[in-house]
Amino acid sequence: MAKKNREPGAVAQLLEFSGSRRPLTYVGMALSAVAQLLSFGPFVCIWFVARDLIAVAPNWDEAAGIAAYGWWAVGLAVASIAVYFCALMCTHLSAFRCASNMRKQTCAHLMHLPLGYFSTHSSGELRRVIDGCASSTETLLAHMLPDVAGAVAMVVGMLALFAVFDWRLGLACLAAVAVSVACLMRMMSGEGMEFMKQYMGALTKMNATGTEYVRGIPVVKVFQQTVYSFKAFHDAISEYSHMAMNYAGTFCRTPQVAQLTVLNGLVVFLVPAALLLAPGEGDFARFFANFAFYAIFSAVVPTAMAKLQFAGEASQMSADSLARVRALMAAAELPRAQHSQHPADNSVAFRDVSFVYEGAERPALDHVSFEVPAGSTVALVGPSGGGKSTAASLVPRFWDVTSGSVAVGGVDVRDVDAHELMDQVAFVFQTNRLFRQTLADNVRAARPDATDEQVLAALHDAQCDDIVAKLPQGIHTMLGAGGAYLSGGEVQRVALARAIIKDAPIVVLDEATAFADPENEALIQRAFTRLAAGRTVIMIAHRLSTVVGADKIVVLERGRVAETGTHSELLVRGGLYARMWADYEQAVSWKISSAAGAVASGSDAGSRAETGDGAAAGAPAIAREGGEA
Repeated sequence: MAKKNREPGAVAQLLEFSGSRRPLTYVGMALSAVAQLLSFGPFVCIWFVARDLIAVAPNWDEAAGIAAYGWWAVGLAVASIAVYFCALMCTHLSAFRCASNMRKQTCAHLMHLPLGYFSTHSSGELRRVIDGCASSTETLLAHMLPDVAGAVAMVVGMLALFAVFDWRLGLACLAAVAVSVACLMRMMSGEGMEFMKQYMGALTKMNATGTEYVRGIPVVKVFQQTVYSFKAFHDAISEYSHMAMNYAGTFCRTPQVAQLTVLNGLVVFLVPAALLLAPGEGDFARFFANFAFYAIFSAVVPTAMAKLQFAGEASQMSADSLARVRALMAAAELPRAQHSQHPADNSVAFRDVSFVYEGAERPALDHVSFEVPAGSTVALVGPSGGGKSTAASLVPRFWDVTSGSVAVGGVDVRDVDAHELMDQVAFVFQTNRLFRQTLADNVRAARPDATDEQVLAALHDAQCDDIVAKLPQGIHTMLGAGGAYLSGGEVQRVALARAIIKDAPIVVLDEATAFADPENEALIQRAFTRLAAGRTVIMIAHRLSTVVGADKIVVLERGRVAETGTHSELLVRGGLYARMWADYEQAVSWKISSAAGAVASGSDAGSRAETGDGAAAGAPAIAREGGEA
C-alpha cells in the first residue's frame, strides 16, 4: 500500500515563503542552541570558584584560580550574547523575507480575483489577513523558533550536567521543568487550540467592524450617537472580551499559576532533596558546592521556560494565521480567456443569464435576457433586491454567470482578455472613494498617462470647474487627510471625471445620484449627458425621473425581467413600472409646510392643521400637494 504524502507542518509551510533565506532560520536556531549552552559557562565557573573556596576554607588566599574562572565567566557570557545576536540576525532576515513574500503573494493573488470578491469581504478583514497575519508569523520565525532551540538545548545541557555534577540534584531541577511542560501542554492543547482559532477570528471580526465604524463616524457625530449605535462593533468587542476573560479565568488560571509557582520556587524541589541526601554524603564540601551550583543555575530555568511558553503561543497564532492566508490564496481566480476574442462593437447582450451568490438559497438573477444596442442607453429599475446591481456587475466580470452568457460586441465576456474588457467598461457607483493624492492623480487613476490638459478637460465635462476653482493649488491640491475635503456630490462628479477621461465605450452607472443634493444632482445630470454621448450606457436608478429619457427600460423583480419598453410604453401597460411611477410621483409631491395652518397648493388648500392632533404651532409637518398637513 502506498504511503500517503503527509502535509508539512505549519512552520515548514511558513518557511516556504522565506524562499532562498529559509536556511538562515536553521542556522539561527543552531546558533541559538549554542548560545544557550555557552550561557551555562558562567554557572560552571561559579561552581569551580565555590568548589575551590570550600576546599581551602578558611585559607581563602590559597584559592589561586578564582580570577581565571572570573575571566572565563565574563568571556563565556559575552560569547553567548554575541552568538545569540548572530542567531537573531539570521532568523530576522528569514522572517522579514517570509512576511514580505506572504504580503506580496496574497496581494498578487487578490489582483486576479473577481472584483465581486471584495464586495463580500470587507477591507478590514482582508487587511487583517494580509498585514496582521504576516506580522504574527514574523514573531514566531524571528524570536520564538530560536528560543525553542535554546530551550531544547537547555534541557539537553541539564541532562549533561547531571553526569558532571550530582544527578540527584539535577533530577530535582528537571522535575520542576517536567511540571512546567505539563502545564504548558494543558493550556496549549485541546481547548487551548480551539481558543486560538476563536481568538484570531475575533481579531479579524473586530478589524472588519472597526473599519466600518471609523468610516461611519460622521453619521454617528451628526446624530449624536455612541458606539452602541454600531451594534456590530460593540458586539465584536464584547464577544472578544468575554471570550478572553473566560479562557484566562477558567481554563488557564490553574495551570499557569502552578507552572509559575513551580518554576520560580524551584528551590522547593532542591532543598528537600539536599536535606535527604546530605546525611549520607562522605564528601560534604563537594556536595555543598554541587547544591550551590544547582541553586544558582535554577535562575536560568524560568527564563528558558518562559521563552518556550511564548513560543507555543506564537506557534498557535502562526498556524491559525497561515490557515487564513491559505484560505485567501484558495479563493478561485477569475478564469482567463483561453482564446481571446475582440468585441466587434460596444453592444451588450444578456442571454438567459442566471447567477447565484455563494451560499445564497435563491438566484440573484434567474434566466434574464435583454439587449443593449451599441450607443444606446438602457435603464435597469425595479424594487430593491431585484438584481439590478448584480446584472450590471456581470458586464465587467465582477462575477461570472452561473449559466447563460453576457456578451460585449457579440463576444462572451469570458472570452475577452480581462485587461481589454476593463478598458471597454467604465463604471460609477453610488459610493466612490478618492485616494489621498492630488485631484489630478485621483482623476488619472483611470488613465495614468493623461496630461494636465486632459485632466482639466475631463473635470470641465464632469461639471467640476467650481471644485477646481476653490482648491488652493487647483488640480494639484492634495485631497484627504492633511489636504482638502470634498462633499459627497463633489466626489461623485470627480468619479464621473475619471469615467470621462477613461473614454471607455461602455459606461455602467449604479445609482450615481443616490446621495447627491439637488444642486449637485443637476450638475451630475449634465455630466451624464457628456459622458453618455456616443457610448453604450447601462444605468441603474431608483429615482425614476433620471431614466425617463432612456432608449429602453428593463424592469427587474426578484431576479427576473418583469417587463421592458420605453417610459411611455410601460406607463400604458399599467404594470409594475406604472405602479412604481405612480408611487414615485406621490413621493416627490410631499413637502415640508408649517403646522400652523399653511398647506400645499391644491383643492384642500383651505384645510387646517389642528394642534390638538399633536402638532405644535409653528412646528414643521409633512404635507402633500393636494392634501392637508
